[in-house]
Amino acid sequence: MKVNRLLIAGAIVAAFGFTSCQQDEEVTTQDTVSQEALARISELGFYNKNVEKVEGGYVVEGDIFLSESDLTAAHNTKHLRVGESEQYHTTNLVNANGGRTITLSLDPKLPASYGASLDGAIARYNAENLTIRMARVSSGGDIVITAAPRSAQYLASAGFPSASGDPYGSVKVATRYIGSNPNLGWFTTILAHEIGHCIGFRHTDYMNRQYSCGGSYANEGASNVGAIHIPGTPTGPDPNSWMLACIRSGQNRPFNNNDKNALDYLY
Repeated sequence: MKVNRLLIAGAIVAAFGFTSCQQDEEVTTQDTVSQEALARISELGFYNKNVEKVEGGYVVEGDIFLSESDLTAAHNTKHLRVGESEQYHTTNLVNANGGRTITLSLDPKLPASYGASLDGAIARYNAENLTIRMARVSSGGDIVITAAPRSAQYLASAGFPSASGDPYGSVKVATRYIGSNPNLGWFTTILAHEIGHCIGFRHTDYMNRQYSCGGSYANEGASNVGAIHIPGTPTGPDPNSWMLACIRSGQNRPFNNNDKNALDYLY
């Protein structure tokens, strides 16, 4: 059995990787990763073992991408130690004063079959009657679903809202792992999860992704984007949240009641 890991990075990228259901796979630290870089990664609040050097930066904790600029930029490393299975949001959120429509488009180079899952993810959000509405457009969306590089070692990735209140502009999907005709509910959940990052949600189990991923204890860290508890969400485990860090292959996770409370509180 496989699980697909949904992990987030600082101001950076939230990525979907995969590993065995029982434990995280070990990745040998690359010789090219300097001690200075490892120290900066630790200062940012991320686990600095098994770091992999990749083009433009580093992959930490299995599938979190940190760019070279992330390691050198000013940051806030304060960790917000709160309950381990509550919902969290980033410091920056989408500016939705008076209502706002967020448009999403699918890169035409992606399989047309992906459109059904994108429509499904949009429908999940719109069913909640939030102050943000989502609409699919043919091109040039506020959030564009596009292909990840062929070398990507994750299923999908996204980032967080800008300081000006705009959603993160893209969700990258690795077609070689997603396939050309993916399970509808599973891929809808993946896209809804990544869109959640784009509008400011962190992982439900960010304080301990062991809860959904297995393996050893792992705190993703507040990093420089924040991890702020959303009032009204549970202090105990929430096994069905759409923003858990891991998801089993083929699993469908529509919003549960706690997710709906979190969405309603923010938007």
